[in-house]
This record gives sequence, C-alpha cells and structure tokens, in this order.
Amino acid sequence: MPEFDTNEVLTRMPGPGAGRSARPRRQHKGNRALAILPYLDVVLVVVAVPVALALGAPAVGVVVSAAAWLIQRVLASAGQRWIAGRGAEARFGLNLVDGFGRIWLLAGAIVLAAVIGGRRDGLAAALLIFCAYSIAFAMRLVSGRPQGAPQR
Repeated sequence: MPEFDTNEVLTRMPGPGAGRSARPRRQHKGNRALAILPYLDVVLVVVAVPVALALGAPAVGVVVSAAAWLIQRVLASAGQRWIAGRGAEARFGLNLVDGFGRIWLLAGAIVLAAVIGGRRDGLAAALLIFCAYSIAFAMRLVSGRPQGAPQR
C-alpha cells in the first residue's frame, strides 16, 4: 500500500527577528488534501459500504470484505513499523510474508463471505476488495519511489 508522510501537519517558518524561535504555521488547504491520499482506499471503502447496502448489495459480502480491508490496512501499518526496526537481512523476507499474508487474509474474506452468504455475497466481497486494491495500487504508483529507497 502507499506510504506517505502524513505526520507533518505543521511547517516551521523562521520568526521575524534573529534569535526568535520558529513558530508553527498551518499548511495550505491543498497540502491537507494531499494528506488524505494515502487513505483514499479506506475512505472510499467506508463510503461505499452504506451506499452499496442502500442499493441492495448482499450485506454479508460487503460487510465482511470491508472489515477485511480495514483489518489488512491496520496490519500493514503495524507490520511496516515492526519490519522497519529489523535488520536489513530480515526485511526482504518479512516484507514478503507481510504482503502475502495480507493477500491471503483478503482471499479468505472472499471465501468466507461466499460460504456464509452464498455466491452473490462472495462476488460482492470480491468486487469491493478489487476496487479498494485497485485504488490503493494506483495511489502507490502515483506516489513514486518510497523515501530512502536507493537510486540506481
């Protein structure tokens, strides 16, 4: 999933006189709008659930897939923080396990929705996860090379 630096809400600007401490200044609205981009898939999933249910989509499939998507996003954030603290030798393998584990979680959610609710629920779950993943993938492509990645 895309990784952005969203922790920086305030920017520092030097004060008018020498020796004064830097005072915080609010970012422009455009910068705040960019801060939501890493979570665009989450926002759209949260918005899509009530809309899909109101339009008559199978409830089990929509709810199970939305819950699975949100869980995998939480696991991704926690996993990336945990992996960052490990040695360089272990990071590749841990990133691989993290990525495949989250994919299996989503695939399991689709199967679970189909088993509990039937084929229509499985299809609804697959469609919601496909849309959310497509948005997250597009945001990752747009974000470019991750910070700190080696240049070739």
